[in-house]
Amino acid sequence: MHRQSLSIALTGSGGSGVMTTGSLLLEAAARAGWYGFMSRSSGPQIRGGEAAAVVRLANKPVESPGDSFDVVLAIDPASMSRFLAEIPLRHDSLVITDPDAGRRGGELPDVPAQVLHLPMAKLAKAIQGGRPNMIALGAIARMIGIPEVSIYPVLEKILKSKGQDIIETSWSCVKSGFAAGTDLPVFEKPQLEIGVGEHWSVTGNEAAGLGAIRGGIRFVAAYPITPATELLEWLASSLPKVGGVLVQAEDELASINQVIGASFGGTPALTATSGPGLALMTESIGLAVCSEVPAVILDVMRCGPSTGIATKSEQSDLNIALNGLHGDAPHLVVAPTSVTDCLFTTQWAVHLAEAMQTAVIVLSDQSLGQTRAIVKRPADISFIAKRLVPEQFDDTYYRYAVGDSGVSPMSIPGQAGGQYTADGLEHNQAGVPSSLPEDHYAQLEKRERKITGFDYGEHWADIEGSGDTAVITWGSATGPVREALSRLRE
Repeated sequence: MHRQSLSIALTGSGGSGVMTTGSLLLEAAARAGWYGFMSRSSGPQIRGGEAAAVVRLANKPVESPGDSFDVVLAIDPASMSRFLAEIPLRHDSLVITDPDAGRRGGELPDVPAQVLHLPMAKLAKAIQGGRPNMIALGAIARMIGIPEVSIYPVLEKILKSKGQDIIETSWSCVKSGFAAGTDLPVFEKPQLEIGVGEHWSVTGNEAAGLGAIRGGIRFVAAYPITPATELLEWLASSLPKVGGVLVQAEDELASINQVIGASFGGTPALTATSGPGLALMTESIGLAVCSEVPAVILDVMRCGPSTGIATKSEQSDLNIALNGLHGDAPHLVVAPTSVTDCLFTTQWAVHLAEAMQTAVIVLSDQSLGQTRAIVKRPADISFIAKRLVPEQFDDTYYRYAVGDSGVSPMSIPGQAGGQYTADGLEHNQAGVPSSLPEDHYAQLEKRERKITGFDYGEHWADIEGSGDTAVITWGSATGPVREALSRLRE
C-alpha cells in the first residue's frame, strides 16, 4: 500500500530559519510533481520567540496537515515544547534533533516518538557562513526522496535577493545535510499520479488579493495588522499594474472611511484587517449600509478577544461580523473554504457589494491566509463589479427610490442632475434626512429586501456528494472535514 502523503514539521527559535526551510522544501517538492501546503505557527513576539513550519506533501491536493506527523525536525529542541498540541505524534513518528543544541537552550520534551540525532550546528560550522536550517533541508530532502540537484534552482529562486554568496553557501550546507541524511531512515514517498494542467504556488492572502483585482477593486486603504499584512503587501505591488492604488492609512478608522469615500466616488474599494481592526470599523460599516455605498471588508481572523493571539487561527469573528453593527443594518458575510477559494470568494464579494450597494465582510483566517499551497490552477470566473448607475435623470433624482429589488440607481459625483446627500442619517427617497416613521420603515425594508431577494445562483455554497446526512462547515475547518468525509466514504 503506497503512502499517499507525508506530514513534516520544522520547529526552532525565532530567526532559526524554519519558515525559509519549509518554503524551500515545499517548492522543491512542487518541482518534483507533488501537491502540498505549508502552514506557519509562531509565538506572540514580534521578533524572536519560537516558530514552526508545517508541511504536508501528497499525490493529490490536500487542505489539512493530517491527523499526526511523520517527521519533526527540531532545530532548537526546547522550542518544540511550544507546539506539542499542534504537532501530534505517533509511536512510529521520527523526531530529528541536534545532540548539541540542548546544551545551549533547553532539552527536547518527552515525546511518544523515536528520537534521532543529526549534528546540524556542527556540520554548519564546518562551512563558512553555514546555517543549521540548510543542513536540515538537505537531510529531509534525502529522507523523503527529493533529488539533491533539484534543490539548487529553488535556492536561486527564493534566496536571490540575498545574493549569490548566500546561495552558494546554502547549497554547500544542503549537500552536507544530504550526505548526512544517508544515516537517517528513508520514507516511502507518495506515488505521483500523472496530472495535467498548470500548478500554482499561492497563499490564501495572495489568492484573495488576486480575487479583489479580478473583481474590479482599484482602491485599497488599510492599516497593517497580522495576519492580513501579506495581503496588503501583495496588493501594494499588484494594484498599480492595473491602474489601482493602495494607501496605508493611519489607523483602521481612516481605512474604512477612505474606502467608503472612494466607493462613493465610483471606484470599487476594499480594506483588509483582522479582529481588532474589524471592531473599530463597525460604526463606519453601518454608514456604508445606511448610505448604500458598496464596501468590501476582508477580515483575516486571528484569536481573540482584544489583541488575542495574532499568530494563531480561530473563527472568532463570526458573531461580530454577523451581528456587530448597531441597529438594523442588513449586510453580507461570506467565507472562503480553501486557499484557492479565497480567490473566488473575494472576487464574488466585490460583485455582490457593487450589485447590491452594501457592505460585504469576507471572513478568511490565519490558517487560510498564511498557508502556502501547491494547487491546480483555479478556474477563471468572470465576475466583474457592475454597479447600477443612472443613464439619465428626471427633474428630481430619487437616489433611494423604493422599488421591488431594493437596489436603486447610484449616480457618480459629477453627473449633471445626480446630486444627492449620502450620510448616516435616516432619509427619504430623495436622500433628505427624515425622522418620519414611514420613511424609516420604507428604507429599512428596502435595505433588507435587496439582500433577501437577490439571486445568488449556485455560488452561495459548495454542495458536494449526496445522502441522508448533511455536514455543514465553513472557512478553514472545511479542509479537514472534507478529508474526514472522504475517509468515511472509503
